[in-house]
Amino acid sequence: MPQPRPYKVALNGYGRIGRCVLRALFERGAAAGFEIVAINDLADMASVEYLTRFDSTHGRFPGEVKVDGDCLHINGNCVKVLRSATPEGIDWASLGVDLVLECSGAYHTREDGQRFLDASAPRVLFSQPMASEADVDATIVYGVNQDCLSGDERLVSNASCTTNCGVPLLRLLDQAIGLEYVSITTIHSAMNDQPVIDAYHHEDLRRTRSAFQSVIPVSTGLARVSSACCRNLPGEFRPKQCGCRR
Repeated sequence: MPQPRPYKVALNGYGRIGRCVLRALFERGAAAGFEIVAINDLADMASVEYLTRFDSTHGRFPGEVKVDGDCLHINGNCVKVLRSATPEGIDWASLGVDLVLECSGAYHTREDGQRFLDASAPRVLFSQPMASEADVDATIVYGVNQDCLSGDERLVSNASCTTNCGVPLLRLLDQAIGLEYVSITTIHSAMNDQPVIDAYHHEDLRRTRSAFQSVIPVSTGLARVSSACCRNLPGEFRPKQCGCRR
């Protein structure tokens, strides 16, 4: 009986999330079922190769990584590296992809998602929460509400890192003892837009301060996104009860 072909995936954005996706596929033995056929990022090839091979948190990449022209070779398989600043700059169908993983964090609306679809992407999975529940066909936290997927969805959000940490716990607590009111403060890791010493920030004066020496209050969409993927959370679970510190 013939083996099913691998599910072909393209990564749009090869920062922290994109690189972790690629690494996870190989570390967890899932590379046989998923084939990364393309990476779209504006970084130069030397940086793409180096940051794939070495990671300050996870260590060395568990495989062979080499560069040849515009190909990043992972264990002998060519991953084509593209450099388009917009979704429209790529003919996704010509790459044979089944799914685009949007890992840049730059797109948050249904109109943004439609730009990928119009450029021939069959489906898009966003690694970030969207501006509103209506901006995607579904918002999924695996282990909580993945059973609601029918297979017809073309734009899906994987919510946020904080939501994926918090909602499974809230769901278990609600099932075990019931929840009437929820107030959450998250201690978040520093982000790549925070300076290591005091410096300018493009939108938030509080984030001009050193990420290593300050605990900085920031906004979070945890409550909004949680309500989109876990319908039975209490009505008192609102954004004003959720805080984030970086």
